[in-house]
Amino acid sequence: MFKMVKKFFDFCSRKNRNKFYKSAALGVIEAIFTAMKIPAAYFAIQAVLYGRIDNQAILTVIALMLVSTLGKMVINRFSAMLQTEGGYDTCALKRIEIGEHLRYLPMGYFNDTSLGHITSVTTNTMEQTGDIATRAIMMVLQGGITTVVIALFMLIFDYRIGLIALAGIAVFLLANRWTNRSVAKVADEKLSADRDMVGVILEYIQGIAEIRNYNIVGQNQSRVQKAIERKKKADISAELAAIPAVGVQNFIVKLIGVVIAGASILFYLNGTMELVHSIVMLLCSFMVFEALDTAGIYTALLKIIGKGVDLANEILDIEQMDINGEEIVPRNRDIHLEHVGFAYENRKIIDDVTLDIKENTTTAIVGPSGGGKTTITSLIARFWDVQEGEVTLGGRNVKDYSFDSLMENFSFVFQRVYLFEDTIANNIRFGKPDASLDEVIAAAKKAACHDFIMALPGGYDTVIGEGGATLSGGEKQRISIARAIMKDAPIIILDEATANVDPENEKDLTEAIENLTRQKTIIMIAHRLKTVRNADQIVVVDKGKIVQKGRHEELVNQKGIYRNFFMGRKQAVSWKLS
Repeated sequence: MFKMVKKFFDFCSRKNRNKFYKSAALGVIEAIFTAMKIPAAYFAIQAVLYGRIDNQAILTVIALMLVSTLGKMVINRFSAMLQTEGGYDTCALKRIEIGEHLRYLPMGYFNDTSLGHITSVTTNTMEQTGDIATRAIMMVLQGGITTVVIALFMLIFDYRIGLIALAGIAVFLLANRWTNRSVAKVADEKLSADRDMVGVILEYIQGIAEIRNYNIVGQNQSRVQKAIERKKKADISAELAAIPAVGVQNFIVKLIGVVIAGASILFYLNGTMELVHSIVMLLCSFMVFEALDTAGIYTALLKIIGKGVDLANEILDIEQMDINGEEIVPRNRDIHLEHVGFAYENRKIIDDVTLDIKENTTTAIVGPSGGGKTTITSLIARFWDVQEGEVTLGGRNVKDYSFDSLMENFSFVFQRVYLFEDTIANNIRFGKPDASLDEVIAAAKKAACHDFIMALPGGYDTVIGEGGATLSGGEKQRISIARAIMKDAPIIILDEATANVDPENEKDLTEAIENLTRQKTIIMIAHRLKTVRNADQIVVVDKGKIVQKGRHEELVNQKGIYRNFFMGRKQAVSWKLS
């Protein structure tokens, strides 16, 4: 029980951990106020038994009860607020910490890790941890503290009854260990079911167009239903596992209360305890484990808190790329790859690639699907770290740069554009968060999207759906280009930026790209002939190797992949994005 509480405290920031420590300290004071009912009962019973009911006795009892009740109310209010703030603030900060941590993980992590897992941990798991922690930590801590304080008061009145109470606490803790083990058996399955359900539902929603297009609604609905059914069974199993264990705890608590009551009567009958003390101990037998009884119910939830903490820590423990390099401004933007090799899951993706890309030139990377084109650009931008050789920018290894200073040199326009559920102006400002509206409009005009933005009901204040769902593909692409224009980085990476654009948008998009790439170093992945033929150099990549390199006029006269490409279909399927 206390091990789980400690695990959560270690998970908290120092600020929030101190809130829990302060709350625990206040809990001791609250327990003392609660225990003041014992001397109040003692004076009241003594006055009745011995005929000493007078104003002083009445005022003493009333004063003790008032101080006990009001003191407990006031302290409980501050203690509860500290624990509530600590629980929710901890989970909010952990979400942000996980988000920051994910920024600097190798992109390979996102290839082999389900989006559902990350989403489930940062939303579902953290939400549950915050909710449960706020209640469970408060109830368990307060219940334990109150019980111990009342037991100590009983020890003062009669050491024999006090020892029975302390022995009862020890027996309760043994039973609680069994409860935690029972819940632990199903906690993993419960959290796994949560994660899988989120992943399946996300996949279903994101692929709804394909599902309807190929008429596979029933098959995918079945997967969703199975995930939901598994989640339901896991939740029921968790409850069924906890109920017997918690029931045993409650029985032990009640049984020890009966033992205390029986011992108090027995001690009175054999003449070793005064009647007033016996009656007070009888009352205490109902009080001492009341808070512990409630705490026992919530201890079953501590395992869920512990598992939530473990899942969050698993992500935070994943080794980041070394991002703490120097703040470097390169002397030029020449890019050089020297005998670069990269493998993913024991599969060689890039094999001994050497390449020079001069500043303010255009390099087109072409080749069959799966050949390694996108991986090369990812290694240049250090989305992954090379395993062999090195990549340099301005004569310095990209690993020498701090990640943020390296990213200052790059802008990206991808085939798949992601826009955030925010205003169009703020989506464009991603390239420069402090940009004025005039700067936003200027970038939008260069990206040929000002006219369609102004045609929207809210203009630049129009809130677009998540992922840019309310815009066409060409419109999203142009806003992405406006974002890149706003950043004004010296190196532009275009990854099939015009691959799936409809003809009516192509002219505007081409103009936007020309505005973006003017006087820049351009690295483009493309399969359209008219896109690549004017490049300063064309690099043909196949099976992780550079198999051809040169200008269009040179390559078209050489036997090989590029000439086959030129002579064949201009938009062959095999030349799509790997």
